[in-house]
Amino acid sequence: MNFRIKLFILFSALPVIIANLISCAAELGQVVIFQPDKYKHTYEAGEKVILNATARVFKDKLMGTNVKIDYEQRRVETDYINQGNWRTRSIAYARKLNWKESELTVSVITEKKTPAGWEMRRLLDQEQYMNLFDTIDLKIYEEMSKIE
Repeated sequence: MNFRIKLFILFSALPVIIANLISCAAELGQVVIFQPDKYKHTYEAGEKVILNATARVFKDKLMGTNVKIDYEQRRVETDYINQGNWRTRSIAYARKLNWKESELTVSVITEKKTPAGWEMRRLLDQEQYMNLFDTIDLKIYEEMSKIE
């Protein structure tokens, strides 16, 4: 293919790509939801290790304030962190599946202040939750190395 044709195709497609990115960026935080999203991931670790790792990630990523671990309920919970007209808190539950695996359910609750009150909005998509689970996975290995 001629260099000019390649250049023409690139510059012809560029406005479409930019318009697509801009249209997706406008949706961030615009979707009103009535129940928080919950995503699950399975780890090969005990519940206590998973809860400790999750609490560390919530603290490090500023996903809420006053991070509390309830080992009896197998739960990590934060208070709201306020940032302008937005507030965010995080909740995670661990559940033992079998002798070597546990499941972690995470929910990040984001609300926007409106004249009618606080509205729950979707701020994180599945991809961001998967990144969060990867970060928790690394912290699990750090927690396991502390125990031994």
